[in-house]
Amino acid sequence: MIWTPADAKVDVSKEGWKSLLDSSVEKIAIANPEHAPYGRAAVAALQASASTNGSKHKLVYGENISQAAQFVQSGSAQAGIVAMSLAVSPAMRQWQKWDIPAEMHPTLEQGAIVLKDAKNKAAARAFLEFVKSASSRAILTKYGFAIPRQERVT
Repeated sequence: MIWTPADAKVDVSKEGWKSLLDSSVEKIAIANPEHAPYGRAAVAALQASASTNGSKHKLVYGENISQAAQFVQSGSAQAGIVAMSLAVSPAMRQWQKWDIPAEMHPTLEQGAIVLKDAKNKAAARAFLEFVKSASSRAILTKYGFAIPRQERVT
């Protein structure tokens, strides 16, 4: 998701990718693609968009997706490519945003396991059962996480 402050000079909700080329956007924050999956997805999406070729020099890298969002929150960057879960959080939901089409970046898969040496396996298993519940799936969907069609159990 491209995310900008509510008072940004460019309207990302209308301009989409083109907003990143606006002269008012001097810095675009993304997670570091060297080690952050959201950073790799951001780079892939930028490469897939023909309209952002002139924006590469504007990129600034956070160590992770949260730090990239902090760069935008603090004003150090005028736009960011961030996770939807951050952009729709209560502190940030009033800001401008534009959804990057899912087909423009690789799928980001999340996973969870219970370690065989876990100190409290019962609590860990209970948490995983909660994550798989209907109420938890509704929460995950609300914050932009796609629910897989079937679970992998190993």
